[in-house]
Amino acid sequence: MKFKWLPFFLGCALLFTAGPSASPAQEGSWKVLAPTPTPRTEVGVVTLNEKIYVIGGFTPEGIADKVEVYDPASGQWSEAASLPRALHHVAAVTVNGMIYVVGGFATGMWSPVDTIYGYDPQSNAWTEKAPMPTERGALGAGVIDGRIHAVGGAFRKFFRLKNTGAHEVYDPATDTWTEAADIPTPRDHLTVSVMNGKLYALGGRIDVDFGDNLDRNEAFDPKTGKWQRLAPLPTKRSGITSQAVNGKIFVFGGEATEGTFDKNEAYDPGTNTWKTYKPMPNPCHGLGSAVVNGSIHLITGGPNPGGGGSQYHQVFTP
Repeated sequence: MKFKWLPFFLGCALLFTAGPSASPAQEGSWKVLAPTPTPRTEVGVVTLNEKIYVIGGFTPEGIADKVEVYDPASGQWSEAASLPRALHHVAAVTVNGMIYVVGGFATGMWSPVDTIYGYDPQSNAWTEKAPMPTERGALGAGVIDGRIHAVGGAFRKFFRLKNTGAHEVYDPATDTWTEAADIPTPRDHLTVSVMNGKLYALGGRIDVDFGDNLDRNEAFDPKTGKWQRLAPLPTKRSGITSQAVNGKIFVFGGEATEGTFDKNEAYDPGTNTWKTYKPMPNPCHGLGSAVVNGSIHLITGGPNPGGGGSQYHQVFTP
């Protein structure tokens, strides 16, 4: 008998948009593509070899180990080898032609894991790597100089999920972990992007409570080993995704007590300023994103706060 993920359906009754929508005069363009094969939320999404991989998350059937692959050239979906275990709230990145899935939660009880799995597209197989020192989910991750920086997230402490400021760095070449300076503001459901050799950690929430969202924008410079606080995200939000394109970091979606967000706000590291772009056609949280040919693909996500998922495939071109 298949397990049904009850919160997935509880979030599907009403649709809200948190905050006013952006005006039509704002920059950028959107298109909505055909639905994804599986409704999901809290997924990992990456681009590898010009194809988009959608990994794990919540589905109507429960927690997924499924990996689906979109080919923008043909517009077709296919499946790749499943994750070794079903996970949600993972961080996913690519390094040297491989996909790495870091941390996440297992089971409907949100059990944090310390695993990192590597996927080789040549063999269509996953391999478990050296475990992360701090087990956690809803973390952020980015790649600098071939190393994976895993920051923040939530771990279980006395039966409750609490934030960690852990900043741990994985070297795929040696299959080893080292510690780096903790993120100044421990948080979960944040987003991480890399630009010009620096790691930017944006937004998020305190102790998995989307009623306690943050606007923090903190950057780590591996050359100095230090973090710096920068101009805050204009809208406090969590359950977000981001991508660096054309010299800016675009931050999409999210959730709060009052609803889900259609926000599309971009940070310019050169000027330490933010600019608002055209809003998303469909507000949601727990979505993933990937860049192909300068356009940002936003994949799945929950239309309402808490549970729920979608088959959204929205594409933004700055």
